[in-house]
Amino acid sequence: MYLRLATLSLLLLYPVAWFAPLMRAGLLPIFGLSEISVITGLQSLWASDVALALIVTAFAIFAPYLKTIGLALVQCNLLDPRALPVLHVLGKLAMADIFLIALYITLAKGISYATIETAWGLYLFTGCILASIALGLLTERQQRQSA
Repeated sequence: MYLRLATLSLLLLYPVAWFAPLMRAGLLPIFGLSEISVITGLQSLWASDVALALIVTAFAIFAPYLKTIGLALVQCNLLDPRALPVLHVLGKLAMADIFLIALYITLAKGISYATIETAWGLYLFTGCILASIALGLLTERQQRQSA
């Protein structure tokens, strides 16, 4: 019961994490900092590089959300547990997005004229991804015990 509730709560937390500020960035601290979220980052990508925007949209939006929906369906016995390996792959694709964000922050901090500050949304988004991985492992364990 708690496993299902935790999984379903991710379906509400992911959209919050997509709109939450991941970081604040600016050219120099005196010019102020702009907040960047998953959605604003995707909007910029769609305007400049459609191919990269498709890839990032798949990793940041579709992979984690589809995995969570799949986990909820397995937990409610509406999807065969044999789908769990596919759901694990989706979770790994979603984690790649966190790596890219961390890489961008590291690179930008190396530029002396840029200012980057992490924001609470980065921790929320990372927490959602990590919770999804943990819930996937717990669901798999529960399926093995009930079989």
